[in-house]
Amino acid sequence: TVRDRIREALELRPHTSLQLSQAVGIPQGEVAGHLEHLARSLPHQGLVLEVDPARCIACGFEFQDRRRFGRPSRCPRCKSERIDPPRFSVRSR
Repeated sequence: TVRDRIREALELRPHTSLQLSQAVGIPQGEVAGHLEHLARSLPHQGLVLEVDPARCIACGFEFQDRRRFGRPSRCPRCKSERIDPPRFSVRSR
């Protein structure tokens, strides 16, 4: 399934949502929904979805407490729209 392919890709190395959409062959907008489901289902398999938070390229602000899996539109500190997207990976507990 699509989620199995996403999980397998994330076990190999960290990916952004764009990289996942290209690797799995689905639209980038659908990736966040699949990641949300994986975050809930992976603990039952002894795995965890790790999120390397998005960062502002201009000032270095990290979106540590962000719960959504999409890329933020702009930085709350400097208002820059140059945001490095979050990276996702799967690790064992």
